[in-house]
Amino acid sequence: MIIRNNSSHQRAPGALDQTDEQPAGAARVLLADDHPIVLGGLRALLRSEHGVEIVAAVPDGASALAVIRAHEPHIAVLDINMPRLSGLDVLEALEQDGLATRVVFLTGTASDEQIATAVERGAWGFLLKEHAPDTLTECLRTVAAGQRWLPGELVASAVRRAAERREKDVQLARVLTAREYEIAGLVAQGLSNKHIARALAISEGTVKIHLHNTYEKLGGVNRTSLAVLMQHAQGGPVAKFENGH
Repeated sequence: MIIRNNSSHQRAPGALDQTDEQPAGAARVLLADDHPIVLGGLRALLRSEHGVEIVAAVPDGASALAVIRAHEPHIAVLDINMPRLSGLDVLEALEQDGLATRVVFLTGTASDEQIATAVERGAWGFLLKEHAPDTLTECLRTVAAGQRWLPGELVASAVRRAAERREKDVQLARVLTAREYEIAGLVAQGLSNKHIARALAISEGTVKIHLHNTYEKLGGVNRTSLAVLMQHAQGGPVAKFENGH
């Protein structure tokens, strides 16, 4: 399923539909990916595509943002995870600047939270790199025409799971004090009590007291289950634990 909605976001510069949405002339597209082979493949895929003009192909988010600010392409195809600035950072900057370039995320992997954040910040398209050869051109045409390309099987389920995790996170934050929640987060990162104490500039004994209170409030959980709870709430990986608890 493709979510098609063009009612609440600004049009790309120069975009007109078939009555008023198709771009006048070729859709001007920026490509950004930190893997040279992928970037070269994208250029080759789109170079001969009728109705697409590649404005630039850059290897990081900061360069992508600079090109967008300078040239305001209709569409920016960005990887989510890039050096200097992530794709999400670029999207946020465009929103703050009031630029109308439509962002399409093309990524190998993305967490539920990243997908949910992309949708919340107004991404126009989202697809996986493995599907690019078959669907990127259609995606760009759809976005250029003022419709969103957000496959339900990828996006809707990720947004739902992210919302569930956020609710769990809110519930934990309500039960625990700010310090207990902070320590629980460091436990989930795999830090020992000694390293938690150093990070927070408190004594190791104070860390133990906070953890004891946390375990009791959460129904007698242990260090590992606390880390799992935090991981599910925040959507991150559970780290390996250091000795010393």
